[in-house]
Amino acid sequence: MNRIKNWFSLLPIRTRITLVTSTIIIIAILTGSALLIKNVYQALEEEQGNRVLAIGRTIAQLETIKDYIGKPNGWKKIQPIAERVRLATNVDYVVIFDMKRIRYSHPIEAKIGTVFQGGDEGPALGQQEYMSLAKGVGGIAIRSFVPIMDHEGEKQIGVVVVGTILPTVYQLIFEHKWDLILSITLGVVVGLFGAWLLTNSIKRQIFNLEPVEIARLLEERESIINTIDEGIIAIDQNKKIKVMNERAAQIIGTNQNVIGHTIEEVIPNTKLPMVMESKKPQLRQMMVLNKTIVMVNRLPIIVKNKTVGAVATFQDRTEIVSLAEELTGIRKFSDVLRAQNHEFMNKFHTIAGLIQLKRYDDALNLIMNYTEEKEELSRFLMERIKDTSISGLILGKISHAKELGVDLIVDRQSYLSHLPSFLSTHDIILIIGNLLENAIDATIEKKEQPKLVQLRIETTPTQLIISVKDNGIGVPEELKEKIFEMGYTTKKGKGQGIGLTLVLQHVKAYQGDIEVMTNIEKGTNVIVSIPLKEN
Repeated sequence: MNRIKNWFSLLPIRTRITLVTSTIIIIAILTGSALLIKNVYQALEEEQGNRVLAIGRTIAQLETIKDYIGKPNGWKKIQPIAERVRLATNVDYVVIFDMKRIRYSHPIEAKIGTVFQGGDEGPALGQQEYMSLAKGVGGIAIRSFVPIMDHEGEKQIGVVVVGTILPTVYQLIFEHKWDLILSITLGVVVGLFGAWLLTNSIKRQIFNLEPVEIARLLEERESIINTIDEGIIAIDQNKKIKVMNERAAQIIGTNQNVIGHTIEEVIPNTKLPMVMESKKPQLRQMMVLNKTIVMVNRLPIIVKNKTVGAVATFQDRTEIVSLAEELTGIRKFSDVLRAQNHEFMNKFHTIAGLIQLKRYDDALNLIMNYTEEKEELSRFLMERIKDTSISGLILGKISHAKELGVDLIVDRQSYLSHLPSFLSTHDIILIIGNLLENAIDATIEKKEQPKLVQLRIETTPTQLIISVKDNGIGVPEELKEKIFEMGYTTKKGKGQGIGLTLVLQHVKAYQGDIEVMTNIEKGTNVIVSIPLKEN
């Protein structure tokens, strides 16, 4: 059996479909023929039964039969009548017997006068009319039993039995053999032609690949998808999950048995259906999955200009941060060093000039004041802002702002203790850095002096509050919401329009809020509040 299976599996799909189709058609025709013969046999049995019953009723009503049954030598009158009826109606036998079961007619005259012993005549002697099947030498016969009543119809005086031999199933098959052969031949021919059309259509649809090749490609695809370190989820037009790799299941905290479920059942806050309907991709979006902040890319799946689904790829933000932290750290401290270097060079040149002018006291005072200012600022940040990475960012932004002619002031009431474990330092740096950068840019564009940016960071028992206030050009009221849209910028070629979008995404990922208060030519105040307890 296994050898046959292996042999069959090695055949081309066209050959297999042809063989299977032809076999199914032959089986279907044979099954249909068998059912047809069965129905024909049942119909024939019913027809012959009704016929012998009608003949029996006719004989039972003959006056001669009623007159001579039960009388000595009555068979001499009854036998000729019974035989004429038998021959005229082409039945196999007509038997008439009285109430003592003595035969008065029979196809074999030697049996006339003998006792009827069919075994199923009992009810007929009780004035019942019926049909029965009996197996004899010639085959299965269907017989009718009809009571013979006297002229007044009050007393039963005998019984008429009319029987005919039914043809066998084999006889019916032999009789219709050419019809069966013709139907099987036509069925096979039509089946082979249909199988040929079907296999050609299937081969075109599967790019002329064999099932073994398709299975291998599917296995390779599954292996590749599960090897990718990013989560992948794809849905079809009915919003049902069609693909989910192991990494996606791990991040979401489920198993891959959700294939076939709707995406909303697995990810309630998904936006994949929206992407599928709008046909517009959403790139670098932030969201929370199973208490994990992930960066998501969502794209529609378009085949032959028709949207057939959508796919999302996402990765744990902590992993992205761990990979990018080194680079972002270098960039952050590079900005700090560059700004401080520029500031030191300006101070150095000033001190060198004072020394050349022999104004040693002024040079010494400048050195002492600058040193005291830096030490005081560093001491303040170390005492009030416990996270050194955030302190370093603020220090660098102060130097950078001063280089651009902007005073960046840190509110003396600011205070930040160590962040809870679920809050990423990198995310807070991103929020503060982008808010300060936008405030500085808005202030630079203002012509009047002074140019101020104020930063306040405070923590309450329930919230982290970050306030960045500037006296820059402000934002028109109708653009307050638009400034957070991806790609929107007012920096005239300098910006990419992603800074505030990232801020909004990170704040929303932590279930926080952003409030923007602005006034044209008077400045803007952006207040971010983030819960300090994980939801």
